[in-house]
Amino acid sequence: MANGAQAERSCWVTLLTKPSYLPGVVILAHTLDKHGSRYPLVVQYTNSLGAEATSALEAEASHGRIVPQYVELLLPPPGRENTAIVAERFKDTFTKLRAFQVYEQGYTRAVFLDADMAVFRNPDIIFETKMPGRDWLGANHACVCNLDHDEWAPEEWHKGNCAYTALEGPKDVAPTPNSNSRPTYRLLNGGTFLFNPSEKLWNDLLHFFNTSDKVKSYQFPDQDFLGDFYENKWQPVSWKYNALKTMRYWHPKMWDDDELVVLHYIVDKPWERPVSDDGIAGHLGRDGETHSWWWKLFRDWEQARSREKDGAILGQMDKLVGHGKPFDRKVPLPQEPGRPEDVAPFP
Repeated sequence: MANGAQAERSCWVTLLTKPSYLPGVVILAHTLDKHGSRYPLVVQYTNSLGAEATSALEAEASHGRIVPQYVELLLPPPGRENTAIVAERFKDTFTKLRAFQVYEQGYTRAVFLDADMAVFRNPDIIFETKMPGRDWLGANHACVCNLDHDEWAPEEWHKGNCAYTALEGPKDVAPTPNSNSRPTYRLLNGGTFLFNPSEKLWNDLLHFFNTSDKVKSYQFPDQDFLGDFYENKWQPVSWKYNALKTMRYWHPKMWDDDELVVLHYIVDKPWERPVSDDGIAGHLGRDGETHSWWWKLFRDWEQARSREKDGAILGQMDKLVGHGKPFDRKVPLPQEPGRPEDVAPFP
């Protein structure tokens, strides 16, 4: 079978384990519609979502983009429980690996998108990415700049070790990692990844998951797992398919609003609280622009569903959106963003 998307049965896939992420999934689906993607969005959900949010998801699925699929939580076996996650919100993220089971629905090529993403241009071209083999992964490097000096981050996480620091502009893509690469260049971000699902791949992945002691020590469960499972077998895709909102000011030399395809709303979510009258959003106050974009998309979606008198999904979204108090303080960056000349010597 050819590598190109034309020979494949393709889908987007995401995971929903809690009601608080329902607004993210709804707007992700809405923006795939808005920009004319040809592929369905498989939404894998667990029983932790709850009956009310599940009914709302099914109501939104009636509009055609979403294909709901129930899955069980994926947890490490006894004796290999993970105790190293950096935040409680990551405790369910091993279940993202269930995306590899979409082969059971006949899909042969898939792209996982996190539930806290929104699409700003047609993203379908990512399916045409050519990789060395069907057992490879397409993904983005992890940004390890740690400009705010988060205490959980390892010592080697700084701008001189970030794969994006060397990039000169928005068209550049960081190099494919290998065994001789700087260790931080081998780390991937699990927000977006392209893969070719198959029964063999799922069985191999599940065996690694159930037998590797490394599972216990992953800080970011799904992406650390994928980095090990696909060691020396993952290919970088452009930053624009997994544009962390912090990259807009952490990597301004690389970022271009006109190139943005998929925006990743990491950490605090735009639907949790409105943007302040002064344009401040995000817990450090720097995300007013990108959060405002999300709210515009939400209002567009809300108007469409109001015209259709879709009370089930509107009522559930009203419970989940915009109830927090706006942030009112902007914290300056404690250091300058990285530039190509800041790349640290290696080895």
